[in-house]
Amino acid sequence: MITLKKTNCYIYTRVSTVMQVDGYSLDAQREKLRKYAEFQEMQVVGEYSDEGKSGKNIGGRPQFQQMLEDIKNGKDNVSFVLVFKLSRFGRNAADVLSSLQFMQDYGVNLICVEDSIDSSRDSGKLMISVLSAVAEIERENILVQTMAGRKQKAKEGKWNGGFAPYGYYLEKGELKIAEDEAEVIRVIYDKFCHTTMGAATVAKHLNSHGYVKKQRQNGTLSSFSAHFVKLVLDNPVYCGKISYGRRKTEKINGERNQYHIVWQTDFPIYDGIHEAIISEDEWKLAQEKRKRTGVKNKKVYSMEHQHILSGIVCCPGCGHPMYGSVNRKRKKDGTFYKDYWYYACKHYLDEDGHKCTYSKQIHQEKINAAVEEVIRNIIHDPKFEEATKAKIQERIDTAEIEAEIKEQQKKSRQMVSAKDKLMRQMDSMDYSDPCYDQKYEDLQKRLDALYLSISETDREIDDLQEKMEIIRRNQISQQKVYEFLLLFDIIYDKMTDAEKKEFMNSFIERVELHKEPLQNGQILKSIHFRIPVIVDGNPMEEVDISVPTENAMVETVVLMTRTQVEPTDRMQTSFTLN
Repeated sequence: MITLKKTNCYIYTRVSTVMQVDGYSLDAQREKLRKYAEFQEMQVVGEYSDEGKSGKNIGGRPQFQQMLEDIKNGKDNVSFVLVFKLSRFGRNAADVLSSLQFMQDYGVNLICVEDSIDSSRDSGKLMISVLSAVAEIERENILVQTMAGRKQKAKEGKWNGGFAPYGYYLEKGELKIAEDEAEVIRVIYDKFCHTTMGAATVAKHLNSHGYVKKQRQNGTLSSFSAHFVKLVLDNPVYCGKISYGRRKTEKINGERNQYHIVWQTDFPIYDGIHEAIISEDEWKLAQEKRKRTGVKNKKVYSMEHQHILSGIVCCPGCGHPMYGSVNRKRKKDGTFYKDYWYYACKHYLDEDGHKCTYSKQIHQEKINAAVEEVIRNIIHDPKFEEATKAKIQERIDTAEIEAEIKEQQKKSRQMVSAKDKLMRQMDSMDYSDPCYDQKYEDLQKRLDALYLSISETDREIDDLQEKMEIIRRNQISQQKVYEFLLLFDIIYDKMTDAEKKEFMNSFIERVELHKEPLQNGQILKSIHFRIPVIVDGNPMEEVDISVPTENAMVETVVLMTRTQVEPTDRMQTSFTLN
């Protein structure tokens, strides 16, 4: 008796979150395909399955790619790949056709059992071209319908899912004010709208005035950042509104089926059903200031000049930063003659809401020279060079943030695992169950919430990694500052004003002044450095300029004497001018 050799074939199955459209689980697909193979006297030599994978492209379907690789290598000498429907093979027309062409290059054809399509026949490839285009359109329609549903929800003023924004908590899907967090939101808007504080200064104010950022799922760091403040200021949810489309998925130019998230500057805003934390007028004030800040005026005079200590020198009246100011002298005919540069307080309100009465302008040359002289005397300390070289070799401890990144990554993996498990549960549901639609809808809601949670966690990971990168860059910057200090006497005088400003901003946190010049004309009170400076072999971050004797002559030499303080206090250096 002669036994005919059966034709070898592969079975490929796939399910996604829209299996309700097709009505068949993975098991149902496999059973159908096996029966077809048996009827056609084919031998199934390999089964490949992608669970919970979208058909928009082959990049996210590892089993599909493995199948193509096995076909390329001639692993099982197959002649056909069986799929339940063409939409299971793919929903992107270009991918379907290119994958089919790839298979046919190795003598393998595609059979779509439910669609009765066989690519080995003359009409088969034409039908695949048409139906794959239809499948792609269907996928796009599903996406459009999903987004339309979310837009309608926003129009109704309802929260669209995901973590509640800081200042709120969720109760049965609705936003409720969390009073322990709402206080921070009110402070942010008050300081930003009614003082001259920027986002970074507001964050510093919160951190220095005892406010602690509540740890929650989408943000577990206890400190406030300028990025957090900007997100709060830009979110209309705090004035009782619901926005839609603040983030948009856009195609990456030059890439096939590759998309990325892009923040939008123009998006619709609807009245929300939740209670507002701040007034709409206050939110509008914040938006107006956000538009104004960060826009630099074009400079046309004294092009080389820079306000070297602008924002570093502090007002002796209110303590806020002083900024560069110019007194521009002109000739009688109105043409430009000469600029005189000052530091002036532009903060008309201090943190307590009282008007700052300090109206004096201080010559920039005077302050710049005094600060420069302090630095020169620091670097002339005999032990400075040795200790500074040691500081260059130090490394900053980033263990806390690294641990937080690992924790967030673990959380993300757990949610992805929960999402995959939920998908498998959806795929295994009995389509004949009379409660199928209701059960499926409930599971779909849970799945949508998981997707949003994963997105929020991934964004938190991105923020933490960005913060880590900033810390590393700051470490490199600090090392450069130390290296520069070793050469300060040689290169500082040769630098441009812009380079001097960059150095001072990286080295000095603030410079404090006396309200009135002392009898010897001294106005410099103290200097706070961003990095420890080395004096007599000891790291110091704060330098106090001590009061000279009444009859002392002010010389250009600053004699340094170190004052011992309690071990728990910051070490200080006293500079006596003789």
